[in-house]
Amino acid sequence: MSTAPTESRKDRFDHGMEVLSRVDGEAGQKVIDALADISPELGHQVVAWAFGDIYDRPGLVPRDRQLVTLGMLTALGGCEPQLEVHVNAALNVGLTPEEIVEALLHSAVYCGMPKALNATFVAKKVFGERGLLPVG
Repeated sequence: MSTAPTESRKDRFDHGMEVLSRVDGEAGQKVIDALADISPELGHQVVAWAFGDIYDRPGLVPRDRQLVTLGMLTALGGCEPQLEVHVNAALNVGLTPEEIVEALLHSAVYCGMPKALNATFVAKKVFGERGLLPVG
């Protein structure tokens, strides 16, 4: 976890990039690259704070963090681009397609059918791109 008060801005960013690469692979880098010309500071915060400080905390393992993230993005709705990144990340950290589908099915009870459907279609797209269809 990155909490040392003497840690520089660059150190925090470098640590966050290591975590981001481990979890999101190329998808995370694409998000950061897409922000470079409009809001490089937002890209920096995604890397240094969200991944370096928060995502790398010891309280939850990465697969559990991804389950929480999938549920929250589904509940929010309208987050399909971010959901696509995090479905990929969920696979990268060890969740199976079946577990992801089950989590999204479970979300229908709490988030509503339209949001669960949208999230499931995002997962289907990711699974198709990764050669993981059919699921079940």
